Amino acid sequence: MRSGIIARKLGMTRVFNDAGHHVPVTVLKLDDVQVVAVRSKDRDGYTAVQLGAGVAKAKNVSKPMRGHFAKANVLPKSKLAEFRVGDDAVLEVGSTLVPSHFVAGQKVDVVGTTQGKGFAGAMKRHNFAGLRASHGVSVSHRSHGSTGQCQDPGKVFKGKKMAGHMGAARNTTQNIEVVAVDNDEGVVLLCGAVPGPKNGWVLISDAIKVARPDDAPFPAGLLSDLAPASDEAPAEDVAAEESAVDAAPSDEAVAEAPAAADAEAEKE
Repeated sequence: MRSGIIARKLGMTRVFNDAGHHVPVTVLKLDDVQVVAVRSKDRDGYTAVQLGAGVAKAKNVSKPMRGHFAKANVLPKSKLAEFRVGDDAVLEVGSTLVPSHFVAGQKVDVVGTTQGKGFAGAMKRHNFAGLRASHGVSVSHRSHGSTGQCQDPGKVFKGKKMAGHMGAARNTTQNIEVVAVDNDEGVVLLCGAVPGPKNGWVLISDAIKVARPDDAPFPAGLLSDLAPASDEAPAEDVAAEESAVDAAPSDEAVAEAPAAADAEAEKE
């Protein structure tokens, strides 16, 4: 079991696939996601990695947390989250995760805090149909109707679907498809909607109901695993250029060539 990642929801847009059909996607940004701590079974009773994302001002971080980040040699983070991992998927403290942790076509589960709607009626909150528009119904077309009993047991049961506070709750959406990943921009594109408001934090992990693709990096997609971009040319190209330079005539030979041709013409 691999670690998940922390991402910030930037909003929604669309991309076009090979068939020319547009696909609505949610853009999630990875903001310097690093491993802050590791939980071991011997010391903590379970195996997990603690990730941090974003950058927080030092003055807004408590003194114990400043020491916690300093121990990991990372900057103070705005968001912390733990992910349970297997014993073979533990990451080193300070490692940086990149969007290529996931691959296109993979299914993931996304956890976020839904947008708060405040106090909402039964029709909006629970998708009730409402009361009839005739036959004596007056000024209560959108009410939820009766909620209790007349005599026995004569009470409203706990958990009854009624009007009340809606949203601002933890929500998990499963089996969302990864459309694309971009390490240069640090974004992951997921098909469809994702719970949470814009600029809200979400947790992305491998889907528990779908097998992880074979080409997904294990134990994680790390920044250290990416091939560094080198400005130096390959050794074969350098050798070819050197041989071409050696075979080319020098400037002195080019200048002496016309004079030699005129001397031969005069002898004839």
